[in-house]
Amino acid sequence: MSQPPEFERYQGRSDPVPDDESSGIPQQIGAGVVVIGASAGGVEALQAVVAGLPADLRAVVLVVLHIPRQAPSALPGILDRAGKLPAVAAEHGIPAQPGTIYVAPADHHLLIRDGHLELSVGPTENGHRPAIDPLFRSAAVAFGAGAIGIVLSGARDDGAAGLTEIVKRGGQAVVQDPDEALHRSMPACALERVPSAHVLPAAKIGIVLGELVGEGAAPLRHNPVNPDLAVENEIAALGPMTTDEMRSARPSGFSCPSCHGVLFEVDNEPAPRYRCRVGHAWSPVSLVAEQSIRVEETLWMALRALEEKATMHLRLAEAAEQQERHRSASLYREHYEKWKAQATRLRELIGWVSSGAEESHNL
Repeated sequence: MSQPPEFERYQGRSDPVPDDESSGIPQQIGAGVVVIGASAGGVEALQAVVAGLPADLRAVVLVVLHIPRQAPSALPGILDRAGKLPAVAAEHGIPAQPGTIYVAPADHHLLIRDGHLELSVGPTENGHRPAIDPLFRSAAVAFGAGAIGIVLSGARDDGAAGLTEIVKRGGQAVVQDPDEALHRSMPACALERVPSAHVLPAAKIGIVLGELVGEGAAPLRHNPVNPDLAVENEIAALGPMTTDEMRSARPSGFSCPSCHGVLFEVDNEPAPRYRCRVGHAWSPVSLVAEQSIRVEETLWMALRALEEKATMHLRLAEAAEQQERHRSASLYREHYEKWKAQATRLRELIGWVSSGAEESHNL
């Protein structure tokens, strides 16, 4: 099959090689599912990708965009108008039809299993539901080499671990050029984890996908899966499993920002990930960013306590002055000044922590 000039120009990457865990997977020509993840700045990139998809695409297209949990998504309508393929909100249990774009609704993970869509309220991953990693893992399990994962503009690093699993099982990875993305963190993190990914501007991705998908591919029937990957897939679907059942999981000494339980470190080359017992999952960049938020929240609570303590001493001083208890009034004012000074120092620390958090988000 010939490849368009855009593909040859931007590819410049080695083809992915499945690891030993995926060595029994039938190798396929073409792809049956395209999974796309985006976050901040992702709507524009998604429109550009969808605009380039051919009308006769022989693969299912599944999209996760990070959105607030309580906000209805307008993305299906936006993407339906952007290109030649119909775009609809994903519904639980429906067959996944090739040539259709399905968009994850708010507050639900989108998964594909046995050729059908699943919506799940399983544990958040990287602070999101819907999250990108669960979708990507489900595509890796269901389609193996017949899966294509795409990471577009976004903050933090959701999607990088899931893209790794797609490539491990013989699938292909495409990443929006970080220099073009409105927010480069997600595509840059994906490239760090999957250096074999095809790097393309968003407007070229849809064109190349037509070539990569080819004649399509069916879900796998003989489907050996890494046991840890199978557990993670089940956790995302709200199945009766915990992180205890993952072979590689070991206590990390960190706590989960979502539920405050112990985080377990999970092997995931080239960088570890973290899951708590009930399944909240964190990739390194997302965990660091969330820890920064929790530190700042704790400091604000401490500042509130200091300000209240200072104010209490001021009121006691004023009351003592009205009663002409001058020695007590002087002591209360002295304590007031000390607590106000500590509050000033804490405000400076909050400013420093907040600046450091912004820098870590841009790494």
